[in-house]
Formats: sequence, C-alpha cells, structure tokens
Amino acid sequence: MNAAQRVSDVSWQAVFGHDEPYPEQADGIDAAVETAEDDGFLVVEGACGTGKTMLALTAGIDRVRDPDSDYERVVALTSVKQQLRQFEADLRTINDGLPEEWNPVSGLTLVGKADVCPYSREGVAGVDDETVYDRCEGLRERTRNLVGEGGRTSTGTLVSEARQTQTGLLDTGSTQGPDYLSTAGEPTPYLPETSEYGDTEYCPFYATFLDDVPEEGDPIEAVPFDVTELGHVDTEELVRLSAGYGTCPHSVMGAVLPHVEVVLGNYYHAFDPTTVGSFTGALVDETTFVICDEAHMLEPRVRDLVSDGVGDATLRDAENELTRVIQPVEFEDAGKERAGDERSGNADADLVRGELADADVSLRELRETREFVSDLRSELDRRVRAHLDRTLPDWRADLSRLDDDEIPLREPESPAVDDLTEWAEDAGYDESAWLRAESVGAVVARILNEAEDDDVRRAAPGVGRTLANWVRADHVAYFREIELERTWDETAQPDSWRRAYNARLALHNCVPGDAIAERLGEFGGGVLMSATLAPMDVFREVTGLDALSEAGRPVETRTYGLSFPAENRASFAVDVPKFTHENRGPRGEENRTRRAHVDAVCDVARSPGNVLVGMPNYAEASWMAEELTERLDRPVLLDESSGDEATESLKAEFFGGDPKVLVTSLRGTLTEGVDYRGDRLAAAVVCGVPIIDTSSPRTRALKTAYDRRFGSDGQGGRSGFETALTVPAVRKARQAVGRVIRGREEVGIRALVDARYARASWDSVREYLPETERTEFAPVSPDMLEYGVDRFWSGVEERR
Repeated sequence: MNAAQRVSDVSWQAVFGHDEPYPEQADGIDAAVETAEDDGFLVVEGACGTGKTMLALTAGIDRVRDPDSDYERVVALTSVKQQLRQFEADLRTINDGLPEEWNPVSGLTLVGKADVCPYSREGVAGVDDETVYDRCEGLRERTRNLVGEGGRTSTGTLVSEARQTQTGLLDTGSTQGPDYLSTAGEPTPYLPETSEYGDTEYCPFYATFLDDVPEEGDPIEAVPFDVTELGHVDTEELVRLSAGYGTCPHSVMGAVLPHVEVVLGNYYHAFDPTTVGSFTGALVDETTFVICDEAHMLEPRVRDLVSDGVGDATLRDAENELTRVIQPVEFEDAGKERAGDERSGNADADLVRGELADADVSLRELRETREFVSDLRSELDRRVRAHLDRTLPDWRADLSRLDDDEIPLREPESPAVDDLTEWAEDAGYDESAWLRAESVGAVVARILNEAEDDDVRRAAPGVGRTLANWVRADHVAYFREIELERTWDETAQPDSWRRAYNARLALHNCVPGDAIAERLGEFGGGVLMSATLAPMDVFREVTGLDALSEAGRPVETRTYGLSFPAENRASFAVDVPKFTHENRGPRGEENRTRRAHVDAVCDVARSPGNVLVGMPNYAEASWMAEELTERLDRPVLLDESSGDEATESLKAEFFGGDPKVLVTSLRGTLTEGVDYRGDRLAAAVVCGVPIIDTSSPRTRALKTAYDRRFGSDGQGGRSGFETALTVPAVRKARQAVGRVIRGREEVGIRALVDARYARASWDSVREYLPETERTEFAPVSPDMLEYGVDRFWSGVEERR
C-alpha cells in the first residue's frame, strides 16, 4: 500500500509551501492539476524565480493526496545535482507548512550503489566507486547461494555469526573494544571487513535484509523505519537508518521506492532501459505523476541512454568467456582433463550441458557465436588500421599524435545499410547470427557466475545485447560508426593502435523522440519544465510530445518571463562579428573578430563582482583566458575539461576573495545547474553560438535524421540544422546568461556577444529567443557597450 494520506478536503493551497504563490505559480499549478486529470502533460518554460520546482511538486502532491485521483506517487527527474537538492529543500518546505492533522509527505532520493553501500562509502573491504557494482553483485550472489535452495545455512545464521564477531572481540577483554564500521555518522553492527561463512565471503548487510523479508511478504516489511512518519529521506538519512540497524541501504531503497509519495532521481531512473528493467520499473505506470526538470536536456540525455555500443576490449572479454564455457565440454568429449586443474572437468561440463538445456541453447550456437565475435573483432582491427593508414600514413611512428576520431560505417547524409552489416552478410553471418548473440551471452554469464567465484561483470551479455540491437535498429534514425577514444595502454604492442585507442562499435539513436514519447506515455501525466525551452514548437516535436498529443494525450504549454525588477539587470545583444570558425580563424590569429570579442568581454568585466565568460568550446576558452590575463587587472580563472573534484575546487576559488573572471566552455558543467545566488556573480558573457562540430560524421548523420523527420524532407517546416544543432546551442547560451539573476534582490549584466543574437541575417538566432528576451536583449553596438555597462552600475549604486 502506498504511504499517501488521502485527504477529503485536499487543495493545492494547503500543499503549497509558502504563504502566497506568485501569479505564475498559481496559474501553472492550476494548469498542471487540470491537465494531469485528463492524463496529459504541462510544459512550462519559466525564468529563474518562477518557482517551477514548488509549482510542479505542489501539483503532483495535490493529485496524490486527493482521494478522487488515481495518482499514487510523484517522480521528479533532473539531470543536475543542484536541482535535486532544490527538490529536496522544497519538499521539506512543503512538509513544514502542512496542516497539523496531515501526515508528512513521504519522499526518497534515488542514488547509485556507490553512494549508499557502507563499504564503498568508507573505502573498505575492497569496495570503491569503480568496483562497487561488481563487488556488490558478487557478494549478493554468494549470500543468496548460502541460504537459497540447497544452501548450507540460513539468513538468520549469517546475521548471527556476523554480529557474534563483535561479541567475540568484546569477550577478549580488549579495552579498546571492536572496530565497528561507521558510516553517515552512525556505527554499524559489523566489522569493516565483509563476513565469511566457512570459506565463503558474504555481505552481512544484505543477509540482514533477506532475513527481515517475510516469506511471501512485501520487502517493505524489512525496512527498519516507518516511511509515513519521516517525511523526505535523503541519502545520508537512508544510510544512517539502514546501515546503523545493520541492513543494506540499497536494498532498503528498492523496497521503499514503490511506497513513498515523492521519488527524486535522475533521468536514467525512468529512461534507461536497463535501470527501469532491474530497479525502478515499479515507478513507471499510469499512477505516477512525472516531473521532468531541466527538460531542455531531456532530448540529449535520453539520446545517450537509448544509444548503444561495445568496445574492442569487451569483445575480447566476451570471446574469452565463450571459450571458458565451451572448453570443459570439448575437453570431456576429447577424453582430456583441464590443464592445471585437479578436477576432471566433468562437473563443469555437466553444468554447461545443464544450463544449455534449460536455456534451449546448443553448444554449436556457442561455437558459432564465438567465431562471429572473433571475426568481428578482426574486422574492427582491419578497419581501424585502414583508416589510420589512409588519414595518417606514418601513425605507427608516433602514437602520441593520435586524437579522438570517428570512422563512419555509412555516408552520414545517405541512410543505408552500414558497411559492417554488409561485411557480416558477405562473411556468412546473417541476421540470426547477430540476434543469437543475445541469448548466448545471457547463458554464458549464468554459467560463469555459477562456476567461477569472482566479482566480475560478465562481458558476454552486454556484447550480445548490443549485437542484437545493431541488427534490429533501422538505418535512418540510427547511425553506426567506430569511435576511437584517445587513451594509453602500455600492455598493448608498441606499434598497435590499441596502445593509443579504445575502439568502440557505436550505435547512435539520432532521433530519441520516439523513445521519450513511449516512456512518457506510460506515466499518468505530469510536468516538463525548464528556463530554456523556446522555441516551444521545436521542443514539442523533438521530445515526442506532439506524437502523444496526436494519440489523445493533452499537452498544454505555459511561458513565464523573468519577474524580478527590471532595473536590477542589463541585457545586451552585442553586434560584433560572428564568432564562427571562418571569421575567427585559427587560435592565435590576430583579426577583427577576435579583437571585438575580447574587447566586449573586457567592457563587461568592468563590473564590480565576479564575471562568467562562456566560449563555444574549451580550446576557445583557453584562448580567451590568455587574452584576458594580459588585459585585465583582476585574476582570470580557466575551467578545463576535468573531474568533479577539480571543478568544485575551481568554483570555491571563484566564489572566494576578490572579484575574478572565470572562463569556461558553454558545453561544460559550470554554465548549467550551478548556484550563483547572491553576490557570487555580477555578469555573464556568452561569445558566439555554441553549435557543436558540424564536420563530425555523427553530427552530419544527426542533422540528416532530423531533416527527414522534422525538416523539409519530413513533415515539419524547420531544417535539421535548426532543430538538431542551432536550437540546442541557443539554449546553452541562454542557460549561461541565466546564471546571473537568481533572486529578487540580485543585480547583474547579461551579454550575448555575436551579431547573430543582435540582428536579422540568414543565420540569425534571434528568433530562437522567446519574445520577452528578444525585447530585453536590445542590440547594442560595440562602441556603446562600455557606456551601457557603466551606466547600469552607476544606476545600481545610486539606488543603494
């Protein structure tokens, strides 16, 4: 039973977390409630300060608490961690303001195993971020084997033995006592090491969870807290309550999620087929009110989730796994014993034969699949060598020169059967060979997991799935290529490309709208929202919302502009030469375009506070940082493509001390989802339109697919270049300048520097700004920018 408290006199005003809603919030909540009751979706573009998070949560909780509604839960999804924290904060605000007679709204934040596993969090027992998934599955498998049918013991015995270890240490008379594993500020009942039963390692946390689940009962009964009393349970609270009791936090998370009223998570919790199939499937049904936050990222995020691929090393591992399954039977048939193994090999052979019989897979099919995978890897090797010989004939002389690359397997602008599929057909591998790999891969994993005591994620199932998808997918919406990712492997041969590259067979879903629409259609209704969705007709097309509408599901839209005092902001569309590759020339070249953009940034950098500068890519960000360092008398920081730790350190340096300039790529992580509230940012400048590399085969295929689906080749009126490349680029720019004004009292400057933002031309992007922004971002000539900046800050000072 869901934890929701159905209330006869429910109203969204009682749910709403503040005294009074903004007019935009009230309108949006009413629209969301009404649309959801008709099984529809509300699409909201609302500027910062609209209160979109509270709007969506209020509407969803109102539906869940209403006794006449069929909704049982709200699932809120976002691609940005900062927004996940905002949902948590708003849900707590809602709970703080509920009528006294109401139960708190129960909630849960979904995270990965690395965030909740006690061993991973504390870096003990050989478990860390990289190994946690394999170690967890291995420990769970061994725990289940110990207590399952034919097992050696019971869950109660495992739990008792793990806890008795502590008692034994206490009985030794040690004055220091046992070394309990602690996490989330709470001691657990177990040692930092995993437990053992005889010679078998197991997880005591998972054993406790299994022991607490009643036979034929609901796993919620194994949860050591009442979800109806605690309100929202975030990650730290989940781990503290679960691990402190001695049970598995990840298992508890899975048991709780169907029973809480609000679930907060990432897009992959709803759109990744693997995650939905194995963990979050209970959330995806008509009783769920779904919220897609940062919805401008829905299309690219889902595109990644529903694309597929397999690397060269994984193909090698799958081939080896197939061999390890085939050999015991071959050795037995030949009357031989396994070399170096005291066992006769008969037991392994019997296991293989039994599993193959149960799965209706023959030994011959295993051999044929192994041959196919081996030949596929050889063909991959041949194609990579041929490509390098053609594009860089002396590549073997210096492998360090090799950069990331792509090898298209068909002409990107001409959808057709790809070269690798044609090669396979010529080599005698028809469609059945590709499809068969999926069932073969699954049975190989089951056999090896049964026969080998190690915590390794098997390669064969993933390879089988990808090969089957390769032949299932069409050749218009999907693009196939070989991706070459720069790396370094000292174990490879000195003259082999494998020393410098990871090669990957990639199956790209260019047009994910069908997958988005299909998944959204499984929910009861909901809200999709962002500060940057315009043009709304493009958003509705590419996310499949129009298709849902045509199928009878209502889709309503609302657009709310920036409601903060207009005198607190200045917005400039600076009419300088377009920052295109052709105009700016190579990095380091001194020309009119580059000088104009540096001059404009310097003018805005006169602002009394931190200034964020967004460039089309990291290379141009590095160039701009060098130029500004020479021109400005304040520190200039450069954001480079790096990990989370380096990014967090850079943010702390930027926010602390005297005013600085931070230069970054508009395709990086510092221009979306980062909190620049208060006086953290006085101005944001965007130079150029951050359109991705149009020469890339993948980009050309993407443009072609959108042309055929939405553009002049399809039913729509916009070109594929517009819908696939230009519109997302403008949204990136709008996200960056939107970092400045985040609250009613904040002041700052927003500047879009490029003629395409300022005036009409054949490649102008001004039409992609919503009407309110086109009005605010008035065109300004470069010679008037300095005057405009000074005038704005003088006015701010006078008002103070």
